[in-house]
Amino acid sequence: MVSAVRTTGRSLDRMSYPLEAVDYKLAETPADKEQIYRLRYRAYLREGAIEPNPEQMVQDRYDELPNSWNFGVYSDGVLMSSLRITVSSPQTPICPSLGVFPDLIEPELAKGRVLIDPTRFVADPDREARCPELPYVTLRLAYIACEYFEADIGLASVRAEHQAFYRRVFLHKSISQPRDYPSLTKPICLMAVDYPAMRERVFERYPYFRSSFFERRKLFERSLPQAEAAPVLTLPQFPFAQATIAPRS
Repeated sequence: MVSAVRTTGRSLDRMSYPLEAVDYKLAETPADKEQIYRLRYRAYLREGAIEPNPEQMVQDRYDELPNSWNFGVYSDGVLMSSLRITVSSPQTPICPSLGVFPDLIEPELAKGRVLIDPTRFVADPDREARCPELPYVTLRLAYIACEYFEADIGLASVRAEHQAFYRRVFLHKSISQPRDYPSLTKPICLMAVDYPAMRERVFERYPYFRSSFFERRKLFERSLPQAEAAPVLTLPQFPFAQATIAPRS
């Protein structure tokens, strides 16, 4: 378990946003994974994003990809939120957003780009109101991943009502109209950001998004699979890189 940054100030100023002490933990055991899948179910059900199911869990094939990492965010040993990070590249292209937005993502893979696809962001519906900084500290994992994997593009597949948050905090831009996402009852939009071009602007506003090499390595170090004779994607190019990525709530 790797500790995130800690602060003691209570100012709501964005330069010293009040993060509580939290721990990021990679879900590796069946018990850890089940806990996250059940948290997803409770969070999605509370907001009407899924239909009830007898297992009371939400999981999919992307959870077990060798290029995916499922993290729980804990405070005092209690699971508060969760985020899945998937690294999409020409060698390991499969990611959740690719299944919904292939026309937008495949052209970027064909250019040899690395994309970070954070999905399944959920927070404990019984605790999130008492922890307003939770979205920031949870989604910080996506910025850590972008830095560690030297990402070109950060993605965000979010509902329309959540786009304003991602524009304001991460400087993402919308690049699609809403589309249906498997297992969810509400459509999602694809947002994206040119990470190398925009990261310093984000760090200036939210310095705690920075991470040390030690933290990045502890969270993400493992060998990514090497695809055998990875196919070259030749779909028409999409102009992601205009302004800020076709300018990843």
